[in-house]
Amino acid sequence: MKTVSIKEARDHFGELARQVEQGETVTVTRDGKPVLDIVPHEQPTGIDLEAGRAYLRARGIAIPVPYIADDFDDPLPEDFLLRPMQ
Repeated sequence: MKTVSIKEARDHFGELARQVEQGETVTVTRDGKPVLDIVPHEQPTGIDLEAGRAYLRARGIAIPVPYIADDFDDPLPEDFLLRPMQ
């Protein structure tokens, strides 16, 4: 990992960008203290839904959420938070 000051980063940004493209991480400092890292960009991968389905199938789970009440998303009564817990 390379460390450079803000002034050096500004003066040599193109060269630093080439190094980062090759996989290096560059730490930029101000008054000797790290303030940011320049890191290679990674493409977002998202969720692998098929892997989730395979996981559930392997464990014999056909329906992951078997029941959702019809009033699931209805507003709660106004005094809901004021009632004592039982």
